[in-house]
Amino acid sequence: MKKRIGSYPRVRVEGGSHGVVTQAGAVLLVETVRKTGLDQAISAALSPWRKARAVHDPGKILLDVALAVALGGDCLADVGMLRAEPGVFGPVASDPTVSRLIDTLAGSGSKALAAIRAARAEVREYVWQLAGPSAPDADGQVIVDLGGVLVIAHSEKQDAAATWKKTFGHHPIMAFVDHGGGGSGEPVAGLLRPGNAGSNTAADHIEAAQLALAQLPKTYRRGRRTLIRTDSGGGTHEFVAWLIKRGRWLSYSVGMTITEAIHQAVLKVPASTWTPAIELGGGIRDGAWVAELDGDCLKGWPKGMRLIVRKERPHPGAQLRFTDADGMRLTAFATNTTGVPIAALELRHRQRARAEDRIRAARATGLRNLPLHETAQNQVWLEIVQIALELLAWMPMLALTGTARLWEPRRLRLRLFSAAAQLVTTARRRHLRFTHHWPWTTVITSAIQRLQALPNPG
Repeated sequence: MKKRIGSYPRVRVEGGSHGVVTQAGAVLLVETVRKTGLDQAISAALSPWRKARAVHDPGKILLDVALAVALGGDCLADVGMLRAEPGVFGPVASDPTVSRLIDTLAGSGSKALAAIRAARAEVREYVWQLAGPSAPDADGQVIVDLGGVLVIAHSEKQDAAATWKKTFGHHPIMAFVDHGGGGSGEPVAGLLRPGNAGSNTAADHIEAAQLALAQLPKTYRRGRRTLIRTDSGGGTHEFVAWLIKRGRWLSYSVGMTITEAIHQAVLKVPASTWTPAIELGGGIRDGAWVAELDGDCLKGWPKGMRLIVRKERPHPGAQLRFTDADGMRLTAFATNTTGVPIAALELRHRQRARAEDRIRAARATGLRNLPLHETAQNQVWLEIVQIALELLAWMPMLALTGTARLWEPRRLRLRLFSAAAQLVTTARRRHLRFTHHWPWTTVITSAIQRLQALPNPG
């Protein structure tokens, strides 16, 4: 009879092995940087901040931090995981050098931020061209979702304050381009705000929308082909008026607060007027109906606004609000889109829930905590987070297919980026050899082949 030694095999642990690369799957992100020309664009944008006789390029330093964040890092020192693998990531700056660059960029104020954002916008247009039918504008329309994010602070940081949820931290506004049901989404704006900033502050929504529009290709920076979608925080007179201002003419779909006037109007809607809500694919949404309101509810709002309300049976255990009616949960939104059935418009607005997935991915990619003290430093960090999220969106869009395109950052890290490989140099060329028994080796190698087949940036 053999004695059991436990559920897992016993192994001897030793150090000193050579030729093995950890986080080897991150070569997917490195190749994405190379094929999109992001390294060249960021390097050129930050060239004014490169000191004479400097060893490390500021653009490379910033991208290294973004790569570390994309791989799961949450502070500047996590760039050390890249420094340990020079065969894949090249020379990586020391921690003091990284910190000095962040301080320098923060001290430059809006000038450095504008340079980084201009480089991102330039690369984004090229990436969408590379993506072709997988690009978010493939159907001729771009949807931008705006939403606030609460970031908890565990220490006294500049502009950290009590939030409306009785926590302590910051309240930035993020904007994401929706990739639709077959993809994820990419960030196009990040506006850092104090924790006590309001959820429906029109000036902040306008500034975030301006930053988002500047990130889009020029053809989408104005006109009805660009849809701005928000929750009820964007349902203000000033923001809606700004969206449709002469020369801008944007489409919008903004959530609306259920006021007493709307509540009373809903009670007067005849039963025959309600239309069944629909699901993606055209099926009927069980227990949900939509109707369009007019009359006094639209007084004071811009001409052409349509107010659509949905009533739905609450899920078991949900508590009704005082604005609900007849045991139904009420939600409302406003839009200026015409010629589309209200059920389809309501489905389009409901799909804004995908923005919550983007926010969850952002929290898992450096936005769980702002690691620096000064607001200017944390605004630079927010730009780094956006670059990391862009890489995590562009790589699947260009290289992955099927359900893998829908994987969120945590799953990408677990299945692809964490894969180890052997680094072999033959004929003055480096080769990464992934093990055959790793379940997603084929996904990694196929994605690399698709990226390498793309044309090199000019």
